[in-house]
Amino acid sequence: MLIRISLIVAIIAGLGAGALNFLKVKEKITILQANLQEQTEGRQKAETELASTKQELEKTSTELKTTKETLDTTTQERDRAVAEADKRTKDAERLTEDLKRVTGDRDEAQAELAAYKATGWTPEQITTASKRIRDLMGNLEGTQAENKVLGLKITNLQNELDRYKNPEKPILLPAALKGKVLVSDPKWNFVILDVGENQGMLEYGEMLVNRNGKLVGKVVVRNVQKDRSVANVMPGWDIGEVMEGDQVIPAHPAS
Repeated sequence: MLIRISLIVAIIAGLGAGALNFLKVKEKITILQANLQEQTEGRQKAETELASTKQELEKTSTELKTTKETLDTTTQERDRAVAEADKRTKDAERLTEDLKRVTGDRDEAQAELAAYKATGWTPEQITTASKRIRDLMGNLEGTQAENKVLGLKITNLQNELDRYKNPEKPILLPAALKGKVLVSDPKWNFVILDVGENQGMLEYGEMLVNRNGKLVGKVVVRNVQKDRSVANVMPGWDIGEVMEGDQVIPAHPAS
């Protein structure tokens, strides 16, 4: 009888120990499963972030390549414009020398007009010389106008090149440049100014907007025409609503 009782007690104790071990094993399995799930989620997150990083890297590489191509193109255009400006300058100098020479001939002819027979000049020759002078002066004025246009083009190209090399470098505008707002559109955040290329305005130039001597905003020029410019109100500078009639002056005047 005692042996049976001992056996029963041993069996119960074994079952209890087995149950306890089962619970411990189950707990370890649960912990391992949780750790596995956490590691799986971490790996998936890392793979997602890696894929996103690769896409950003490819996008950045593409943008860098595009920027380099644009920079090369702008540099070539600037060099061509500088070469053309040099040629125009030499042409203008040659025309100036021709003008001085012909003007000297005319002055000499006019001074000796009373004795033109003795000098060999006839009225027809004087008329021809005067006409030639007028033609040379016309050519010189045309060349000077072309040089002005080329100078503005070179300045714009140089500014664009500087923006690629140093985006933070401000565009310098003539200190005497002053204008006013012709049109203001708060909905689309743009204004039209009454100054343009003829007054020395340049793309990406910044203008301070004031009303009765009080600063109300700052705009950056996006498009330049002969006597007009289109600009956007710069974020963070919309101190007040920019209105038609407001005055504008350069934010970065050239010294």
